[in-house]
Amino acid sequence: MIEILEGTRETVSYSEHFRIRLYLNQETENYPIHWHTAAEIIMPLENKYTVVVNGEKHVLNPGDIIVIPPGELHELFAPESGRRMILQFDSAMLHQLDGFSSSFSLLGSCTAVRASSHEELHGILRPLLLHIMDEYFSDSPFKEAAAFSWLIQFFVQLGRSCILGENRFPNTKSRKQHEYIDKFLEVCTYINEHCTEDIRIEEMADLAGFSKFHFIRLFKQFTGTSYSYYLNKRRIMNAEKLLIDPNLSITETAMRSGFVSLATFNRVFKSYKKCTPSEYKNLQGVHRTP
Repeated sequence: MIEILEGTRETVSYSEHFRIRLYLNQETENYPIHWHTAAEIIMPLENKYTVVVNGEKHVLNPGDIIVIPPGELHELFAPESGRRMILQFDSAMLHQLDGFSSSFSLLGSCTAVRASSHEELHGILRPLLLHIMDEYFSDSPFKEAAAFSWLIQFFVQLGRSCILGENRFPNTKSRKQHEYIDKFLEVCTYINEHCTEDIRIEEMADLAGFSKFHFIRLFKQFTGTSYSYYLNKRRIMNAEKLLIDPNLSITETAMRSGFVSLATFNRVFKSYKKCTPSEYKNLQGVHRTP
């Protein structure tokens, strides 16, 4: 299934106009630790399938769904028999849609939707994946547009569930909750677009219209993480793209990613990716610039 693998980086091969790649995978071989710029959705159809994302193991039963954002290190372990749907797509297509980038960030390193524990959401998402599969392998006109429309609907439903379903602002009236959600989506979008700059928490509190203390509490309720964790995660995502450039040193990568010192960059990178920037470069087969 992995056609092009350099170090741990997989290059996903799309057809000329179709930025979705879908496999009905029946192979019994395991796939080593790797990452790619594509987002990935996996759903076993027959038998279980094991996915390890950043060291965290997820055993999927038939029908269970896991969504892996771009850039996450993961491994795949197949049983002796079985079949699973593996869908990869260029998430840049969806990032153009308002709010998608911010809501995608809330999914964490991966999101598993299981029939046993997310019955209602699973009942919505599974048919959408089957619609995508039917269109992908059809000869119907406009099949690319149709598959993409189902994919958008998939993430609309997942995003709404992620933002609304967990009651992120308890003890807050419904109208106020929607107001808070809009404000913090705007904040997250701003952070995503300006993470390499010196963004101070006071500026973000002003943008949202809250005091610093109130902002810190509400931001954690909305994202599930602290402001500093979220900002650093976005910076690390930026650094990952730069580290595969053999013409950039690690120091240059750190500075371009918004870190004030190499020591801070090394420490934060290792805490997020479980390896140092140098080790990450070596995993990609990239020779470091002196």
